[in-house]
Amino acid sequence: MSATDPTSATPATPSGWRWAPVWILAYVALWPAPGYAEGVLVLGALAAIIKLVATRFRGGTALLTGPAWALTTVLFCAYWLPELVSAVDAIDPARALREAVVDLRYLPFLWLVALAVADPRGRRITFGGLAVIVAVWTIDALMQAMSGSSPLFSAIDGLKHSISGHGMCSPEEVSGVDRLSGILGPCNLKLGQVIASLSPFALYAAGRRFATAGWLVAAGAVGLVVLLAGSRASWITYALVLLLSGWRLLGWRKLTIVFAFGAITAVGLYYASPQVHDRVARTAHALSASQEGFDSALSGRTRIWSAALCMARTHPINGVGARGFREAFPACDPGVGHIAAWGEGPALHAHQLVLEVLSETGLFGILLWLAGIALAWRAWRFAGEQARERARPAMLALVVTVFPFNTHLAFYSTFWGGLTLLLAALYAGSLLARDTESQAAD
Repeated sequence: MSATDPTSATPATPSGWRWAPVWILAYVALWPAPGYAEGVLVLGALAAIIKLVATRFRGGTALLTGPAWALTTVLFCAYWLPELVSAVDAIDPARALREAVVDLRYLPFLWLVALAVADPRGRRITFGGLAVIVAVWTIDALMQAMSGSSPLFSAIDGLKHSISGHGMCSPEEVSGVDRLSGILGPCNLKLGQVIASLSPFALYAAGRRFATAGWLVAAGAVGLVVLLAGSRASWITYALVLLLSGWRLLGWRKLTIVFAFGAITAVGLYYASPQVHDRVARTAHALSASQEGFDSALSGRTRIWSAALCMARTHPINGVGARGFREAFPACDPGVGHIAAWGEGPALHAHQLVLEVLSETGLFGILLWLAGIALAWRAWRFAGEQARERARPAMLALVVTVFPFNTHLAFYSTFWGGLTLLLAALYAGSLLARDTESQAAD
């Protein structure tokens, strides 16, 4: 049937919205230049809300199903309402309220993201584009591992220098960097976490296109970059990706062989790479009986977590305020007078999702996050098999990113909060896409 046929069960996205997938990909591709990425996000949010207001939200169900609109909005509220309520008696009320007001920009942007994957064409462009971005960044990082320099970051840095007279990073930020940084650069050492969180899109694309061989090659290349990037949190994240995506394609026996090969590779890198050797040696300190050894293994995070629990005890209802961790830290620091493992100054955030939400937004925040998770799970549970299959890469990326038994970047920061909400909207939009009814009927 024609896409414009009124009897068609899966009408094409109206032409005014067909640019949405490209906008989403531009936002992700510009993450190495955070200011420009934020500009794309804000412009996309403004364009979406202006267009929706201009049409008075008419034809909304032609863009997204009612459940997709609802789940996307609910997941945003589960993230945003805690930071709004936390501003009531925050350590720094002005900052907490400003964070809440500024983060309202995410809601129309998340609608735009969900709309971008609301039909097969949009999902193909968006998910395929994310897979390409991960592949390009992975190849660039492997080239850095071989040559010592990231070609993509060098190009960006050179362009920035020609425009402003200085590069992306200061000499102080570059000195002492001991891990693979890739396109994000030595002053933004998040490559491991970003690649690990987005890797499901690349692995699923490789598996669909080239079957088992494609998945294995992609898994090996991405895994090597994640290992060399040196973030132990990203190692856990990527291990979950391999486990949850590999067993469906390979089965448990072949997947066990993959993990065994990965372990052998890790042992080889332990002896060949100073970065990997240092991370493994530091982790081994956790086996010592002393509290100092355990804290050293976690790069001082036990001290941070103790402070986070202190904040939760003293501000149990709505926390110390979103992004108020650094202001509240000195009063709860269990190691006052001792130099921290991270150096001078207070800790900036809790480095763990549950403790971040609990310390900054209190029990109210925890309850809303749990409600959001429960509704996301309920949507998955009652979705059809075809709906689950098309949403699986986004689901897996979201699950491994918020996996609670790991350390994390700050979820109420601009960068990691934006990434997490992006994955949530991709999940809601693809799972509850408007072609659900036709596929269920089939």
